[in-house]
Amino acid sequence: MEGLKILIIYSFLFCNIRTASTRDAISLGQSIREGETVVSASESFELGFFSPGKSKSRYLGIWFKKIATGTVTWVANRDAPLSDRSGVLSMSRRGNGTALVLLNSTNDVVWSSNIVSRAAQNPVAVLLESGNLVVKEKDGNDNDDPDHFLWQSFDYPSHTLLAGMKLGVNLVTGLNRLMSSWKSADDPARSEYTYGIDPSGVPQAMLKKGSTIRYRAGSWNGLHWTGMPQLQPNPVYTFEFVSNENEVFYRFKLINSSVPTMMVINTIGDVQRFTWMEHTKKWGLFARFSGTILDHCNIHSDSPDCECLEGFEPKSPGDWYMLDKSGGCGRKTPLNCKHGDGFLKLKTVKVPDTRYAQVDKNIILLECKELCSRNCSCTAYANSDVRGGGSGCLLWFHDLIDIKVLPEIGQDIYVRMAASELGKIERRKQQRKAKQVTIIITSILLATGVILLGAIVYIWKKKHRNYGKTDDRQELYSNEKGSSKEEMELPIFDWKTIVDATDNFSEENKLGEGGFGPVYKGMLIEGQEIAVKRLSKSSGQGVEEFKNEALLIAKLQHRNLVKLLGCCTQRDERVLVYEYLPNKSLDYFIFDTTRSKVLDWQNRCHIIGGIARGLLYLHHDSRLRIIHRDLKASNVLLDNEMNPKISDFGMARAFGLDQTEANTNRVVGT
Repeated sequence: MEGLKILIIYSFLFCNIRTASTRDAISLGQSIREGETVVSASESFELGFFSPGKSKSRYLGIWFKKIATGTVTWVANRDAPLSDRSGVLSMSRRGNGTALVLLNSTNDVVWSSNIVSRAAQNPVAVLLESGNLVVKEKDGNDNDDPDHFLWQSFDYPSHTLLAGMKLGVNLVTGLNRLMSSWKSADDPARSEYTYGIDPSGVPQAMLKKGSTIRYRAGSWNGLHWTGMPQLQPNPVYTFEFVSNENEVFYRFKLINSSVPTMMVINTIGDVQRFTWMEHTKKWGLFARFSGTILDHCNIHSDSPDCECLEGFEPKSPGDWYMLDKSGGCGRKTPLNCKHGDGFLKLKTVKVPDTRYAQVDKNIILLECKELCSRNCSCTAYANSDVRGGGSGCLLWFHDLIDIKVLPEIGQDIYVRMAASELGKIERRKQQRKAKQVTIIITSILLATGVILLGAIVYIWKKKHRNYGKTDDRQELYSNEKGSSKEEMELPIFDWKTIVDATDNFSEENKLGEGGFGPVYKGMLIEGQEIAVKRLSKSSGQGVEEFKNEALLIAKLQHRNLVKLLGCCTQRDERVLVYEYLPNKSLDYFIFDTTRSKVLDWQNRCHIIGGIARGLLYLHHDSRLRIIHRDLKASNVLLDNEMNPKISDFGMARAFGLDQTEANTNRVVGT
């Protein structure tokens, strides 16, 4: 709530504004004064004079107009406020060209844009629907192409990053586009807190206080910043990172323009992502990371929560015992390149500071290891891009600064170790493993003894109670044999592949649970994401529903039906493997007051049409006539483009093409 309160304070009071007139542009020789504003074409943004909070000083700025009225996104003269209401913004000839100029009561220049070349014949200043104030040729060709703008406010961010703005550095001109916070809610002047991209070494996003790094989001790994778990694909906006010989930048774009979102750096150094919530008429906090606490765990760290990596130890154990960790960690065994150093794999971490690292995007991990092995100064290596199983090469040649374990989004890194230390680490692993095995074996023996004793008692009681009952388990297997040939038409996954893909069905990968059993997210070795549905022992459904769903979906092919990739029946398990759909199910959106706003009428009609097409295929167009009998919002899944796919055919019933009715011995459905 702290971040939300600070954002609301940035919204100035409109009782300080008396709008006399508005216009859509400022041409050469024209100007605006107090009470006059420039408004974008659809009235999303407005440019004019305002006073923030309790301040009496006047500033030229841009703010939201149609929604979030008064939320300031950009300030021109943030470091040079006007003392009264005499300010005038005009498009004027200055020196060898033309510029937007802000004058005070004595006609002194308070602020001006970069001077536009005299070659500009008919320059005009326009406020675009994106919130970007641009100077362009009024009648020029391609005048809506950002590359042809003569000047734009998006090149000079204030405390806010809007959709389409670039955060980064132009390596040709040296222009550094970075966000900087206000000093206070009443003073928009630049404070010490900045958020931008450091292009040195391998580019990475950083939050700084002055020259001190407060938070390092890390380098780009092809999907997101290595240290920013908040940056994930979502239905509100997309994002991209570009790094080439000309520029390095990050930006995001709206998927749905009716759901605005923005990044803000506030007065205490928090970088926050806000999304507009129409039903509450407020900005909702979507994600944040803080500049109030150092995020470093490294060789020189003073954070009390830090620990040394395996193979390292505190330089001053006594100080560490007293929670003074400023001395940092050192290697237990010094490197000795001539005697064959090796590498220790650290899993799922935020990779170290890359300001002094090197990158080669054209080689694979094995070649990367060879490069690092041949250079005695190389301290670690990793993939530079984690997509598709990994590619590219990152090499470190200095101390490994700011490593952090991130179980969900981290990547693997290989740290150089002395051969003797690697041997010690391996022996410690074997000792821990042996200890675990001993504990497991002891537990198994005890459990086996208890189970055997219980089994003996159970069998004895059963024999004396009822000799005529049929073994349900044996009957279950006999029922399965009739369909084994049909099952073999499906791709069969072995049990080890399923276990590896889901990380042994870990809770972190669990997507949810239905009547059939739990569903897990997984990834095959080739990089394909899958959804794994595992029949629960306590499920009300059973083998018949499993076979029914597997055999029916295998015979059906339609873009609005979920795709079955295969199944697994090893080790007394019943597992179905589907394509993974990232946007979950329809009920995840429609029954949530916030997420339901993402589904505008265009999306809703698209989803309804897709469900209808899927049902039409099932009822009329497929080679089998299928009645689903359990269709509900939770059984309609959504892919990354919000296309609906009908799922869960365990209760479905197949009819002949000439059948119009059938009997059932079981009441099912919704």
